[in-house]
Amino acid sequence: MIPKSIYSKKSRLKLLIIVVALVIGGATVIYTNLLVAKLSEREQQLIDLYAKGLRYMGNAEIDSDNLVFVQEEIIDANRSVPVILTDEQENVLAYKNLTIPEKISETRKKALLQREVAKMKTQHKPIVVAYQDDFRNYIFYKDSELLTQLRYYPYVQLTVIACLSLIAYYAFSYSRKAEQNRVWVGLAKETAHQLGTPLSSLMAWYEYLKASPRFENEPIVEELGKDVRRLEIITERFSNIGSVPVLKDEPLLRVVENAIGYLRNRVSQKVAFYVETEFDPETTAKVNIPLFEWVIENICKNAVDAMEGKGSITLRLTKSNTKGAIALDIQDTGKGIPKSKQEEVFLPGYTTKKRGWGLGLALARRIIENYHQGRLYVRASEVGKGTTFRLVLNK
Repeated sequence: MIPKSIYSKKSRLKLLIIVVALVIGGATVIYTNLLVAKLSEREQQLIDLYAKGLRYMGNAEIDSDNLVFVQEEIIDANRSVPVILTDEQENVLAYKNLTIPEKISETRKKALLQREVAKMKTQHKPIVVAYQDDFRNYIFYKDSELLTQLRYYPYVQLTVIACLSLIAYYAFSYSRKAEQNRVWVGLAKETAHQLGTPLSSLMAWYEYLKASPRFENEPIVEELGKDVRRLEIITERFSNIGSVPVLKDEPLLRVVENAIGYLRNRVSQKVAFYVETEFDPETTAKVNIPLFEWVIENICKNAVDAMEGKGSITLRLTKSNTKGAIALDIQDTGKGIPKSKQEEVFLPGYTTKKRGWGLGLALARRIIENYHQGRLYVRASEVGKGTTFRLVLNK
């Protein structure tokens, strides 16, 4: 039996990875926001100094020795923050660090600059530059390209990390599924191979006993023949795993009844089987009979175990919500499955029994989904009352 803890450990590992990713992402956002705040403060100081420089130049004497210094070291020092200088009516007087096409008309240029002024108003309150002659100018400005990029950088980074994580997750899942498939196929083929030799011997012994006068009319010989034929079916099932099974239109009600007919004689007599249909008895679905019967047997055997050998199992052919499909509900009166375990029961190794490998439902789902392109899931379950599994098949 495969320990159930393997899957709980995997879940805890996934949760740990998610938590670590969230911590790294959160730390990145917080640190970047701190950098943005510092850069924004620096740009604010730069614009304030720019405004003071303009005010000084407007109020200074023409031959002031400081004009050159103010022009070169303060006004021209702003090489990153986009600014627009306007008069009191917001007519553009000058602009800096804006990308404006050169070969455009003055009307077009004026319209572009006015749009920039409108954008800048939404980001920052304009700075008033008051002069001695009792008139004013206004400085409009917006965040530099570097600050804008830095503001959105963590979100771009998180998006890239998320995309890479998804790619890695799907690549890992595909690799794991491929590995699991190889294990399933190898196990199935080896089992079929190992059954081949003793089965051939049993078939020879059966033919010998059937032809011997000593065992004429002996019921045990006929029962032995049934079991030999049963072993042939089992060997065929294992041989089909890993191969592309041939799906044929088969009368589904007859297939279900044949599978249940075999089980009735091999489980507790206190278990009652009922087969019902909402369709015409000859309604067909595309199935591979040996594999499909195996699915029914696995689900029903699990149901018998859940009922502890006493109760009823109802198999009902009914309509499916999927267009062009038919559903088979298998309902038991067993212990039921808690909602938190309704997907876990299909994992290889999951079992509540002291003995067993926990492969029955995992194999059943693989046969339905991989080989029949259908679905197998827990349709309904209530602890203490029973469970209904639903198989969806293509007509």
